[in-house]
Amino acid sequence: MATTFGQDLIAAMDEAAAHAQGKGAVARIHTIEVPDVRAIREQLGLSQQAFASAYRIPLATLKGWEQGRRQPDATASAYLSVIAQLPEAARAALLAG
Repeated sequence: MATTFGQDLIAAMDEAAAHAQGKGAVARIHTIEVPDVRAIREQLGLSQQAFASAYRIPLATLKGWEQGRRQPDATASAYLSVIAQLPEAARAALLAG
C-alpha cells in the first residue's frame, strides 16, 4: 500500500515557505482579541484574589495574564469578554452550575 505522506509533507512545506515570503494565500490567519484582564478586574473593583475566586480562574493564571507572562487562549478570551460585559450573569451562572 503506497502512501503520499512524503509528497504531502513537501507540498505543505512549500505552501508554508510561500506564505512566509508573502507569496501564498493558502494559509489562514486567526486573530484572537485579547482582553485587558487587569482593566476588567479593576473596573469591577476586585482584588486579584477576589476576581480569581469569583470567576473560578486560578490565581497564578490571572497573575500571569496581568503581568504579561501569558496570554489567555481563545476560550479564556471569550470568557473574559463575557465577564466584562455581563459580570453578574457570569457569577450567577457559576453559582447555578
